[in-house]
Order: sequence, then C-alpha cells, then structure tokens
Amino acid sequence: MKKFTILMLCIVTLGLASCKKETIVNQALGKTYNRYIEPNQWVQNSNGTYSFTWNKAEFDGVTLDDEGVLVYFTHPTNDNSDVQLPYTFNYTVYSYELFNGGITFDVQDSRNLSSSVRPNYRILVKVVVIPSEFAN
Repeated sequence: MKKFTILMLCIVTLGLASCKKETIVNQALGKTYNRYIEPNQWVQNSNGTYSFTWNKAEFDGVTLDDEGVLVYFTHPTNDNSDVQLPYTFNYTVYSYELFNGGITFDVQDSRNLSSSVRPNYRILVKVVVIPSEFAN
C-alpha cells in the first residue's frame, strides 16, 4: 500500500509539474478616430447642401471592403450625448460617405434640398472602425 501511495504521489506530481499556464489577453480590436468640425469648415455644394471632407489615410481599401464603420456626431442640443449617423433632427439630415482615403459628411434640409442650413455649432465626430475577416 505504501508503494502504491508513493507511486500515485509521483504521478500526481509529474502531472502538476507538466501543466502549462497560458495567459490570454483580449485586445480591443476596433479603433476610434475623433475630430472636431467647426461651423466655418462646412462647404456649400452646388446643389445647396453642405459637406465636410476628412481625408484620413487609415480609411483605406480594407476599411471599405472588409471592416465595419460606425459614425457618431455630437447631439445638436446636448453636448453630453452622441447620435449615430445617418439621422434626422429638426428636418436636417446628417449622413456620410466613406471612400478610400477619407470620409465626407453631408448636411441637408429634408424638406428643401436647395436651402440647407449650415450647422452653427462645433461637432465632435467619432468614427469607429471594427476589423473583420472576409468570408465567402
């Protein structure tokens, strides 16, 4: 019985000594890009709408083809909250177009496209890029 106990103790000791501890660290995969748009940075287009283009090399072909993109603006009446684009507030429509090398934000009046109103407040823009693997 004594030999059996010693044998079992040796087996257990070898088993515990061979265990390998692995540390798994989860990294944040998404990236958030922030910038402000000042009221005077909006450019009026020939069709009466207003646009602002943010040239950003990080918004590339991979972003267009494979990744997810979420866009947020500061809420027009509450600096402590954000709204996700596209959205409409008081007949003003906010939208965006992502392209290779940047993103363009558009503002237009939903009732009359030819008489849109330029935003008169500083807007914090948050663009969240979420990586994804392409699958067929």
